[in-house]
Amino acid sequence: MPQSTFDEIIENIQSLHSQIEDEFDRLFAEKQRQFHYNLEKGKVIFEEGIRDLQLQYRTGLWKYIRGAKIGHILISPVIYSVSVPLLLLDIVITIYQHICFRVFGIDRVCRADYIVIDRQHLSYLNVIEKMNCMYCGYGNGLIEYAREIIARTEQYWCPIKHARRSLGHHHRVAEFADYGHAEDYKKKLKQLRNDLTSRRK
Repeated sequence: MPQSTFDEIIENIQSLHSQIEDEFDRLFAEKQRQFHYNLEKGKVIFEEGIRDLQLQYRTGLWKYIRGAKIGHILISPVIYSVSVPLLLLDIVITIYQHICFRVFGIDRVCRADYIVIDRQHLSYLNVIEKMNCMYCGYGNGLIEYAREIIARTEQYWCPIKHARRSLGHHHRVAEFADYGHAEDYKKKLKQLRNDLTSRRK
């Protein structure tokens, strides 16, 4: 595939990504109207009477436990044990970016943009379901947050595509220099570093 064709595809993907983000914003606004809630300074505010309606759908704690599979109950300590390394990653990666990104001159990643914990406000969830949802929201958001920090680090230090394509690579890879193209690397390194500080990602 000619480089110009590849670049055109990348531009189309970026344009589509922007359209998808706009569509997500529209859908979120539509869902807020449909399910009668608003966001005020990041806090979920339900319209009057909605919480009482949600409570009608909540499964009682004892009924929930009795209906749970024995395997799910037995492995719950294993699932929640992962919260320890997750918390450690959170602390370490946050300290890392606050120290290193200041030295590199890279815009720091806003943690709150990635870690969203809000499902505990849903009255149709019991306490166990709320804990599970908080755990998943934190874990997935943390990985996305850490990934963006590491992606910016990669763009600053080694913006070179791999010889073998990996599944699910971060969006910054598309701009990296081709594997084995020394001239392209030398040309792009400075520009890609400048991109990290010239505009908010």
